Amino acid sequence: MRPTDTATPWLVRFVTSLCLALVLALVAMPSQAAGLADFLGKATPSDLVPGADAYGPVRDDMPVVPALRAGERIGWVFLNTDFVPATGYSGKPIHILVGVDDHAVITGARLVKHSEPIVLVGIPEAKITAVIAKYTGLDLKREADGPAHDLDIVSGATVTIMVIDDSVRRSGLKAARTLGLEGFAAAGAGPAADLKMVDRSKDAVSDWTTLTGDGSVRRFNMSVAEINAAFEKQGDPRAASHREAGADADPYIDIYVGLASQPSIGRTLLGDAAYANLMRRLGEGDEAIFVASTGHWSFKGSGYVRGGIFDRITVLQGETTIRFRDKDHLRVVRMAPADAPTFNEMDLFVIPKASGFDATAPWRLQLLASRAVGAIDKLFLTYDVDYALPSGYLVAAPKPATVTPVVTPAAEVASADDVPARDRLWLRIWEAKRTEVAILVAALAALTGIFFFQTFATKNERVFRVIRLSYLAFTLVFIGWYANAQLSVVNLLAVLSAVVSDFRWETFLMDPLIFILWFAVAAALLFWARGAYCGWLCPFGALQEWSNQIARWMRIPQIRLPWGLHERLWPIKYVIFLGLLGISFYSLDMAEHYAEVEPFKTAIILKFDRPWPYVLFALAMLAPGLFIERFYCRYVCPLGGGLAIPARLHMFRWLKRYRECGNPCQTCAHECPVQAIHPTGEINPNECVSCLHCQVLYRSTTRCPVVIGKLRKRERFERQNGLAQTGAAATGGSSAIRSEVGGSAQA
Repeated sequence: MRPTDTATPWLVRFVTSLCLALVLALVAMPSQAAGLADFLGKATPSDLVPGADAYGPVRDDMPVVPALRAGERIGWVFLNTDFVPATGYSGKPIHILVGVDDHAVITGARLVKHSEPIVLVGIPEAKITAVIAKYTGLDLKREADGPAHDLDIVSGATVTIMVIDDSVRRSGLKAARTLGLEGFAAAGAGPAADLKMVDRSKDAVSDWTTLTGDGSVRRFNMSVAEINAAFEKQGDPRAASHREAGADADPYIDIYVGLASQPSIGRTLLGDAAYANLMRRLGEGDEAIFVASTGHWSFKGSGYVRGGIFDRITVLQGETTIRFRDKDHLRVVRMAPADAPTFNEMDLFVIPKASGFDATAPWRLQLLASRAVGAIDKLFLTYDVDYALPSGYLVAAPKPATVTPVVTPAAEVASADDVPARDRLWLRIWEAKRTEVAILVAALAALTGIFFFQTFATKNERVFRVIRLSYLAFTLVFIGWYANAQLSVVNLLAVLSAVVSDFRWETFLMDPLIFILWFAVAAALLFWARGAYCGWLCPFGALQEWSNQIARWMRIPQIRLPWGLHERLWPIKYVIFLGLLGISFYSLDMAEHYAEVEPFKTAIILKFDRPWPYVLFALAMLAPGLFIERFYCRYVCPLGGGLAIPARLHMFRWLKRYRECGNPCQTCAHECPVQAIHPTGEINPNECVSCLHCQVLYRSTTRCPVVIGKLRKRERFERQNGLAQTGAAATGGSSAIRSEVGGSAQA
């Protein structure tokens, strides 16, 4: 009988039963969606509408309240989640009260409730509220043509900020339309005679001067001096030491934009043959824009080189955002007009009909300019090239049949495009993190290869040591400090909460790297238990192992705990995990706060940039690891405890063992970095971090007594039979006996 057989089955049954009871209890708990009236008490009227001293009653026809001053209405107040979904990574809504005046300008915004893990136990909430406060003064009329403001990203809280920005902007636009504020009163309600369409019959060829003079082609330009001044104005002192090279008067951006799918504009720019090729490329209802530029800045960008993504230009129209890939791109070989200037780049971009783009309405081409100020740090600025097709190219559209108008209830207005909007948001996030996703997937594929071909990987101890330390360095630097993809027990609690309440895949797709890691962990639990994540993919675990390795290089003595004490310290992490799980049954918010027992946010996400009590706690968790390798992983980590419970269900045993392991041989047990091997030779999958050190020893011809003994036996047999070979042949014999020993091993 294995030593764990008497201890673990009852624990597994107990934990499984407790988890099931908690889930059933959570399912049975009544839930009621919070609305505007529930949150008005969390912000004074003047916080949202300056000068207001009271709220009026909630309107019957829509979820808004008037903001009053001496009994007179001076603005409106609404809750973002009454108009659009704002589900963050926690699986719960981010509630924000927003004030707006009759001119469709936001007068104030306040965060009133959220359950975001990164804010609760990592990023200071003051940073999030500071971002929300900047929406004061935002003109929704400009936002109707696409995002007209720069988004302030808080490092480590990208998903939360993007959800907040998306919900504030879209809820503001919906509220403005519903209330009929300035600039929105006639939205979608104009007479049929006002409808326009592009006049395709106008196909006269002109020249470059005419196109730029009548607005058919629009220009935006900026000098080197202007872009340097703009970056320095952002306030980052590093910008001054990373100025754009070149003379101040040199053009940094000099770009021209036009609607090439209009026949007259297209034929003038491209010539008849190239325009005919473009028309064959376009489908019914598709449009195409012409973009040409000169100067230091390139609109193609580095993303085009890496993966066919044009990450520096975006078309914005209303709530529609259109980004381009290489499949949407056509290169312009030469300009047709004789008076056209010389350009560095000339291209056509196809806008499909399905995007919802309206060529008759104004739109903007947004330009993204970046400035590297460090190894991985960049500053960003955005500029817009406004475009509206000249009225001479427009013609009245045929009048549609008269339809009796139908009044849409506010609730239906709020949910009409929720799903498409949510889809666009998570797809936008994945698009922005395409490179990071590709790197992580490649790293996971490499780790899978190491595990599947561990016999080959562990053949040479020195080479494998380099591979392992290099992979851990990648985990710490890229997955942890750069991508902030540190998993946490908070994520487990958020998943549980979402499963028993309003589960939506879009919620978990909001953070691509976290989603991929959780998917990989779930798969790895079935194959290799918890070791794949805890031993290779956890940034804090990598930090512990590297700090311990540095301590060894500095000859700091190592402590090996007595087996009895070590075995009794194992349950601490399970107790902590079960405690957090039990607290989450009472209050998920409270559980997320107590999850600060994990120093991951301090050491990895915020890189120790936190108040001193958090930093001291993180250092206190790391310090014992200098003497006892992976001390925190072994005894404290609630995430490790949470992963170890389902890991008992893993289906395969990949780590090879000999019959002699544990009796009499104790080599692997003594050298296991985390003491996961019992004195009797059994490997405890709950504690093993899959470092594969035991597999290196399994093949060692100098340290494994079993291999050494069989080699000696083989040599004696060869001597007795006169088959002794030269030194080189003896080496070949060693390889042969290793294969023979491996074949006789007990899995």
